[in-house]
Amino acid sequence: MALIESTQFVEVTASMAAPLRGKKRWAYLERQKTFRLATTNEDGSIYLSSLWYVIRNEIIYLPVDAAGKHGVNFEAQRNLAGLVDSGDEFSTVAGVRIFGTIELVENSGLFDVLQDLVFEKYFYVGHPYAEHYFAFGNTVGRKYYALTPTKMIGWDSREISPPQAVEARVLPDFVTDRHL
Repeated sequence: MALIESTQFVEVTASMAAPLRGKKRWAYLERQKTFRLATTNEDGSIYLSSLWYVIRNEIIYLPVDAAGKHGVNFEAQRNLAGLVDSGDEFSTVAGVRIFGTIELVENSGLFDVLQDLVFEKYFYVGHPYAEHYFAFGNTVGRKYYALTPTKMIGWDSREISPPQAVEARVLPDFVTDRHL
């Protein structure tokens, strides 16, 4: 009787089955609007919230109000992880997990460019809340932080979902149209 060797299985993840990489990943990130950010607090607990973001030259910029916990955690160089995701059902689920380094934007010219990018992405001329958003940011000392990704893991189930197709079936001769 021959011995059967045990077979090792590779765990297949969504990012392996339907990877989202390269320019497609950056295009996906630019279209989405919500960045879920987790940072580590001083006591080791996790602070998680959703933020707006913009992308410029493959760097993710996060606007953070001065008194925000994320800003404090950034300044202390604590760990962070981000997630941008979308989809309501299996065939539309997509997302990117992001790890990287964070740095305060201190260039006032770049700050103004980022403000314009936020306006273009989230508002329009005459938007009822645009003025309030930017005025509030000025009042509370909003800052931008540059997140330079060191690792990104992306997946897009839309790449593997079968397209809808009309099927042609041959039925037996005794099957005919039924009259109602």
